Amino acid sequence: MKLSYNWLKDYLESGLTPVQVADAMTSIGIEVDSVEEQEEIPGGLAGVVVAHVLECEPHPDSDHLHITKVDDGSGEVLTVVCGAPNVAAGQKVLFARIGTVLPGDFKIKKSKIRGVESMGMICAEDELGIGTSHDGIMVLPDDAPVGTPAKDWLHLKTEAVIEYEITANRVDAASHVGVARDLYAYLKLNEIPCTYSLPDVSAFKEGNGDGLKVRVEDHSGAPRYSGITIKGVKVAPSPQWLQKKLMSIGLHPINNIVDISNFVLFELGQPLHTFDADKVSGGTVIVRRAAEGEAIRTLDGVERKLSAEDMVIANADGPMCIAGVFGGEDSGVSDNTVNVFVESAYFDPASVRKTSRRHGLQTDASFRFERGADPQVIPYALKRAALLILECAGGQIVGGVQESYPQVIGRKHIDLDYARMERFIGGQIGYGKIASILEYLGYEFLEKRPEGALVAAPSYMVDVERECDVVEEILRIYGYNNIALPDHMKMSVCATPTPEPEAVRNSISDFLAANGFVETMNNSLTKSAYYDNLKTFPVECCVHIVNPLSSDLNVMRQTLILSGLEVIAYNLNRQVGAMKTFEYGSVYSRRPDTDGTKLEGYEEHQCFTLMLTGTPDKSWRRPAQKGDYFELKGYFELLLKRFGADIYQMWTAPAPADIFSEGVIYSLPGGKRVLATLGTVNPALARTFGIKQAVYAVEIDWRALFELVKRVKVHFREMPRFPEVRRDLALLLDESVSYADLQAAAFKSAKKILRHVSLFDVYRGDKIPAGKKQYALSFVFQDLEKTLTDQDVENTMNRLMDTFSREFSAVLR
Repeated sequence: MKLSYNWLKDYLESGLTPVQVADAMTSIGIEVDSVEEQEEIPGGLAGVVVAHVLECEPHPDSDHLHITKVDDGSGEVLTVVCGAPNVAAGQKVLFARIGTVLPGDFKIKKSKIRGVESMGMICAEDELGIGTSHDGIMVLPDDAPVGTPAKDWLHLKTEAVIEYEITANRVDAASHVGVARDLYAYLKLNEIPCTYSLPDVSAFKEGNGDGLKVRVEDHSGAPRYSGITIKGVKVAPSPQWLQKKLMSIGLHPINNIVDISNFVLFELGQPLHTFDADKVSGGTVIVRRAAEGEAIRTLDGVERKLSAEDMVIANADGPMCIAGVFGGEDSGVSDNTVNVFVESAYFDPASVRKTSRRHGLQTDASFRFERGADPQVIPYALKRAALLILECAGGQIVGGVQESYPQVIGRKHIDLDYARMERFIGGQIGYGKIASILEYLGYEFLEKRPEGALVAAPSYMVDVERECDVVEEILRIYGYNNIALPDHMKMSVCATPTPEPEAVRNSISDFLAANGFVETMNNSLTKSAYYDNLKTFPVECCVHIVNPLSSDLNVMRQTLILSGLEVIAYNLNRQVGAMKTFEYGSVYSRRPDTDGTKLEGYEEHQCFTLMLTGTPDKSWRRPAQKGDYFELKGYFELLLKRFGADIYQMWTAPAPADIFSEGVIYSLPGGKRVLATLGTVNPALARTFGIKQAVYAVEIDWRALFELVKRVKVHFREMPRFPEVRRDLALLLDESVSYADLQAAAFKSAKKILRHVSLFDVYRGDKIPAGKKQYALSFVFQDLEKTLTDQDVENTMNRLMDTFSREFSAVLR
């Protein structure tokens, strides 16, 4: 959200600089992201200077071009080819030097035009962005100093823009007046001179005749609705002051009528909507619920089917707009509009929120209505808009204000006990100071007592209902930093389990970061479309959001792998080709019942997911090597070893084919709990994210991993005093025999002195029969009590060979 410093000064004059205003905003709970200086014209016309046209001759090869000699104050006379019909010798002009970038990202370069080299450009108004005329170059007075920067000559201003964020309960700060109101209270409390005022609307007068009528059929959806008819307006571009204010906060001017609606929205925080009055058939604006399936074409050109719960603004023929959310294409203001109807209303926040989510429409109006607009500012906003339309578009008000307000929305009455409030605050700030802050914020004192008061909260404070809410408002203005910390603080100390889960998680994260992985954090909300074609994580098991922010955030994620693919796709699109990432987070799903026939309840648990893709940059020490399945498996194996677990003691099964094209499911011994699923991500799944290169992933169930960690017992053992002995075997085996089988058999046969087994070569090919393979295994032996003799090792090797031959039909190569 953006705030214009100059615009803010229309309501609050304090003498504070933009940075001081930003600091004050942060102090009162409005978080400022940045303060930026914006040029009135992008780039500030850097490189454009006042120049003198010394000579002007017709171009010999053109009937409309001229060859000029220009003095730009640099000490060098430049040749410039100009096509303007009004260029002449002796003129003072605005000249763009080589390298200047004009509005529209147009860069001035040295060029040849009909054989003559041109060293810059003499500019017209539209080329500089200071007007719309392109009839000829801009001619300056004769006394304009040569070499003066255009920015100084044109007195271009810079605009300080403050970008800030608000929490969901602070919609009252989503406007310039809202921020000014809070700042006023803060400045007054700190005795900083300031004045706060709103634009005067006393000139508003109702007109003669009959304008459009208003009929509200559903008061629950529109508790307060008002409007006014203005006839004889002229739709045209907005005046410069209005365009500049809108552009300063990033809005694009459209026309005077639409711009006034936007201006009042960001001035007061009250959304308005303006209809073409001649398109309201029947002469009555009808506020009602839509019929189920009723259609409307909105401003974005999309035809939408409405729900019976949606509020609409309609005429005799049908809906004209979705109330509080989005306008209709057929009822809006166009260049041919002459008569308008201006709407200012308060719509039910819950109704607007549901409609906005249902149709996936998030607009400036819905943002404010669904959080709670100020019902008391409606008539003021309507008068303000009407007076601005008369000023900028002409016309006259016809008839009176049409309003439906059957039940007054009263201000909340709150009984305050100052002593109790100071206990909430945690310090004594003084009863007088509490009362002053409330007065500055606009609270009405219905009853004053020495020890407290009965107050009416301002209508714009939608979340203030209880005394503790008022305490929060006081602390915002008083300043949390001004509350002194007590000399003594009491707290309870809770015993932590051993091992401590948080410490284990941090240890795993440190291990992965030390091995080159980058931690990512993704939103737990994702899109249901990801799960439409997955069997492992069916869309039926997704936990759906009742009121999703958008269709891209309508379910809770069932796996971290899809979030990881989003991260990889994002980085690949930014030329980052090699990545090693990990994430720790929660996954969510619907839980099937004991029969597996229906879903009952919900399940949430945490996972670690590691992902690897691409080829790292090559080094002078070794050539670049693509990441592969076995590299990721190696990291997973090291992680388990870090906690004393052996990957080869796990039960295995094939990974699901919809997620992995090849891979393994690892389960804890016994096979009852899945520990991890590791493999190559299915290329078809990767392509749905726009990823064309191989991606490898392992998703680890934190519950199973932590159970494994708890089994580990750490013991001290001194370093071995006797040497190791290494022997190798090359075995011819059936394809069905795995390395894990051989390793388990080896440790069972020679567990006393066998310390380590590794596979260092796998061969299939020449002289190897079909259905066979060759494994080259390395064995490390060590006795903790003596030095092994050759005979000891040979006896053990013979015993191992007998075991391999008997159990696996292995043949020594």
